[in-house]
Amino acid sequence: MSPIWVSDRPSEQKSRPAPPEPTYAPVERASLLGLLQQPRYRHLRQRALIAAGAGLIVGIPMWSWRLGLVAAIIAAIADTVYRARTASSVAPWRRASAAERRTEAQLDKLERSGYLTLHARAIPDSDAQIDHLVVGPTGVYAIDSEKWDKRLPVRVQSHRKLFHGPYNQKPRLDEARWEASQASELITGVLGHEVTVVPSLAVYGPAIPWKILNIREVDVFDGSRVRKWITNRERSLTSEEIEEIYAAAEQVLPARYPEN
Repeated sequence: MSPIWVSDRPSEQKSRPAPPEPTYAPVERASLLGLLQQPRYRHLRQRALIAAGAGLIVGIPMWSWRLGLVAAIIAAIADTVYRARTASSVAPWRRASAAERRTEAQLDKLERSGYLTLHARAIPDSDAQIDHLVVGPTGVYAIDSEKWDKRLPVRVQSHRKLFHGPYNQKPRLDEARWEASQASELITGVLGHEVTVVPSLAVYGPAIPWKILNIREVDVFDGSRVRKWITNRERSLTSEEIEEIYAAAEQVLPARYPEN
């Protein structure tokens, strides 16, 4: 408490005003109902309603709470599985970070054999990116690393159409081919002679029922085959040419770093 100064005369007694009493906002107790009311838990509310509805529909006519409980549990599990499959199908094709790291680990082992690699290189004036550009004794390669849902099968029709489950991957193939052609044009423009860049998709996740297949001018293969795909070719470039192409690629294809 603040000290009070007292005069000899009652009329001159003065005191400092006491500080105001602190006020506190009421504390809301956390509750399951409060959590479920938050927008980010909307799917849990819906799942609870589905489970409760199934339990009532089965349990009341059968006069058995046990059957109702079993029905509620089965309904909740079914909703969880359905949402997981829907989310994985609708989600973007690419989960680049995980797939790129796996490909990069393989490419690092090629350095001792004279291969040089640039990772995450942007195509100027576009949103496109070449995940890995490899220059080595057997040629120049653009690799896009893909992480697809392993539960959906990969299939081909007439060597022209690539499907992941029900989804046609033509846009992804066209993008990979376009990226490689742009890299080829840019490098060729710097060096003054044609440099061919081979496009590819390295797919991780689902089983690929072939070794290497060229679809719409793009080589498609299981991601674990990256090194074999590159090295099982005839040598076509000298060490000097490799250094020259690598320097040109580094110049015309700027690095793209992930946003913070």
